Amino acid sequence: MKTVKNRKRAALGIAGAIALSAMPQAAFADEGGISFWLPGNFGSLAAVPGTPGWSWATVYYHTEVSSAAGARFPRGGRIDLGIGGQGDLAIFGPTYTFAVPGLGAVGSVSLLGFGGRNNASVAASLTGPLGNTINLSRSEALTDIGDVIPQVTLKWNKGVNNIMVYATGDVPVGAYDPVRLANIGIGHGAMDFGGGYTYFDPHSGNEFSGVVGFTYNFKNPDTQYQSGVDFHFDWGASHFFTPNVQLGLVGYVMQQISDDTGPGATLGGFRSRIAGVGPQVGFMFPVGDMQGYLNIKGYKEFAAENRPEGWNTWVTFAISPAPPAPASAKPIVRKY
Repeated sequence: MKTVKNRKRAALGIAGAIALSAMPQAAFADEGGISFWLPGNFGSLAAVPGTPGWSWATVYYHTEVSSAAGARFPRGGRIDLGIGGQGDLAIFGPTYTFAVPGLGAVGSVSLLGFGGRNNASVAASLTGPLGNTINLSRSEALTDIGDVIPQVTLKWNKGVNNIMVYATGDVPVGAYDPVRLANIGIGHGAMDFGGGYTYFDPHSGNEFSGVVGFTYNFKNPDTQYQSGVDFHFDWGASHFFTPNVQLGLVGYVMQQISDDTGPGATLGGFRSRIAGVGPQVGFMFPVGDMQGYLNIKGYKEFAAENRPEGWNTWVTFAISPAPPAPASAKPIVRKY
């Protein structure tokens, strides 16, 4: 019985940490190979309500992707052929979690940012309607700050069942220039809405989570290019071998469901797709009177369409309020 309660407490703390790392970021898809949603944001225990209070998370994200030399990608008024890239980003920010009595839910508000280094290359570049010259090969690197990402969530728990709804978006204030290959910001605003479910049974230590979302991209004011609507599904499955150690798998699927539009959409709808799967491991430990969480997960990508593919790794370190102790842990006071 004590192990079950410890597993439930661990899940509450880990859920708060995972909520902090669930942050959209620039990845490869859509215009110039850049999309708002970064597949893999959500994972295990995504819908489990966290402990009320302030939390902080820092995520190191590394990715390496490439496409065939003949693959074409629109970028405003030009077409890039055979793009590749490597990114090293630090994602960080606070989250405030609170009870919502009228709804019987636990809410959270996050304001997240990021910065780092992006290396990008093309095998060739063709002249487009804006008169860009042809380059046989070109590469660039940029170290700078990215956009600002606000996010809100509502979560409900009933026994082993947990439900979540969320809304997030992109405030395009990061480093972006339409003539550059390497950017940190995406150059346009975006909104993303979705919901998720987590099954978690403290008795068995098993859990499964899935989160579905849709991204609406606003028009890029510099290129007048508007990327289509993206559908994404992130999932995670794990087992708690101890109350503080979990092992499992993670995965994602992302599919563009509407066409790109605008004067630069010379390749037509250019709908993109990607999928990925890989392992994960998580550890929970005390940090003073707070709770620390370290999670490492990696994805190998496949089934790419109109998008480079490769692999990516996430390392999350988060500090959040420790869950309340089980009632049985409180001292018993007897009256005589």
